[in-house]
Amino acid sequence: MKKLLYYLSPHYPRMAVGLFIKTVGTVVELFIPWILGYIVDSVLPTKNRTAIYLWGGAMLLLAAVAVSFNIIANRMASAVAREATRKIRHDLFAKISYLDAADVDRLSISSLESRLTGDTYNVNHMIGMIQRLGVRAPILLLGGITVTFLQDVRLTLVMVATLPFIALSVFIISKKGIPLFTEQQRAVDGITRVVRENASGVRIIKALGKSDYEKERFDGVNADAIRREKKAGLTMSATNPLITLFLNAGLAAVIVVGAHLVDGGLSDVGKIMAFLSYFTMISNALLAVSRMFTMLSKGMAGMGRISEVLDMDPTLYVPETDEGAPPSPFRPDDRSVPVVEFRNVTFSFGERVVLKDISFALYRGQTLGMIGATGSGKSTIIALLLRIYAPDSGEILLSGTPIEKIPTPRLREKIGVVFQNDFLFADTIRENASFGRDVPADKLAAAYANAQAEYIAHYPEGDEHLLEIKGANLSGGQKQRLLIARALAGQPDLLILDDSSSALDYKTDARLRATLRREYGSTTTVLVAQRISSIAHADLILMLDAGEIIGRGDHDHLLRTCAPYKEIADTQMGGMTLAE
Repeated sequence: MKKLLYYLSPHYPRMAVGLFIKTVGTVVELFIPWILGYIVDSVLPTKNRTAIYLWGGAMLLLAAVAVSFNIIANRMASAVAREATRKIRHDLFAKISYLDAADVDRLSISSLESRLTGDTYNVNHMIGMIQRLGVRAPILLLGGITVTFLQDVRLTLVMVATLPFIALSVFIISKKGIPLFTEQQRAVDGITRVVRENASGVRIIKALGKSDYEKERFDGVNADAIRREKKAGLTMSATNPLITLFLNAGLAAVIVVGAHLVDGGLSDVGKIMAFLSYFTMISNALLAVSRMFTMLSKGMAGMGRISEVLDMDPTLYVPETDEGAPPSPFRPDDRSVPVVEFRNVTFSFGERVVLKDISFALYRGQTLGMIGATGSGKSTIIALLLRIYAPDSGEILLSGTPIEKIPTPRLREKIGVVFQNDFLFADTIRENASFGRDVPADKLAAAYANAQAEYIAHYPEGDEHLLEIKGANLSGGQKQRLLIARALAGQPDLLILDDSSSALDYKTDARLRATLRREYGSTTTVLVAQRISSIAHADLILMLDAGEIIGRGDHDHLLRTCAPYKEIADTQMGGMTLAE
């Protein structure tokens, strides 16, 4: 609740004005039944048409004022809800962008998407409804009871006798609502996850003929969401029937008692008509309160899930400071200091140890090659180097500075990286390559050429050629070359290529490696590959297995000292050395 009040606090003045207008409009509305009763009991018997028209005109004027003021207040409430939700959604997206990868893994992408969309939607409705009904319903309820009490105490007591039962019903049902709606949103997270997985893997699903299996899997999570939504809906929907039951019972009692009073000359017909109008107002106010509590349950459940993310404190992101810092952590004045150094680094996912006591040093202009079976820890080393994760123990230093002391923007601004499963979005080739960095055209052209992406020049539009979602209109090799061009466009000091040439033919791969050595000789490079030929010329090669280094050295040294490396080389290259 504190988090919600924080986002509403800038709008307190507008809310105060809106609530004042809402109050005036609602109070004005309370006078209409009273005037009706007065006309019936006091004006009509006089047969004075002028008085009838005057009082009738007053009713119309009050009705117009009530409608106008309520419309104005509702528009102001919608504006407050819109702006507050926009800020919540903005801050939530920003926080997600800076969350530690471990937190993202724990929450899951699908859950974060659901919080950013469905939960903020429920919060928006809750904020708007609180302003629209949070004032109107209580005023109609309390004001209606007050006016009827002044008109006839006996009838009011008959009606009010039902209110404790209504209040108890709303309280009990609403108390159960929030946890039920929280569970419902978690079920929606499951639907979002399955849809994302199917959208991402639609080709492999079709290729393996698993469409029916995925339909069944979706049916399972969908059925679970429906079951939870049904449970929450049935629980909350019990409010309206119970309120209606108690209200109708009270209304029947009021009519019976009122009829006896009129028959005995103890009350007037107009007063009873006004009383019934007020009773209708009170019943509508109670039904509105019921709807408000339902939306409040959904909104508070959503705000709780949103606050869980907003309250997280990213520990890996280091903001920029005003203190003087070197232009890049990858260009030390002393070339004897390693640009990248791992010292006894160990890392685990939960209970599973992924890296064990990893140590190596890489100097400016050198190339590190990593090879090993899937799951051996190659990509994890890159993730640690980018500070996506933090090691459990050991140190990672860049130019002698611990990586946790380097501002994150400065750390990543001169890194060019291509991941195994990188992405392209539906935009031009130019926008995909520049990636919001405003790279000059000449540097983009150089990056295309160095990445061997000559196919771009064959398009009539050149690099203004539009790509489909995920670059679906490019081949695998074309995608990889464009991604490499993106990495090179920023003229990186540290270039990381994580198995980024697997779709290239050997000739193109060889040209790419030769170009990188020629054009980026002073760039420190980290290569992850499954092909020996891609890393054979690296200054240092690490052979990894189950998170441990089982061989290190250059190509020739590993051929002599590391049996698993030599076995791979014999299979792929026939045991060739560099000289061969």
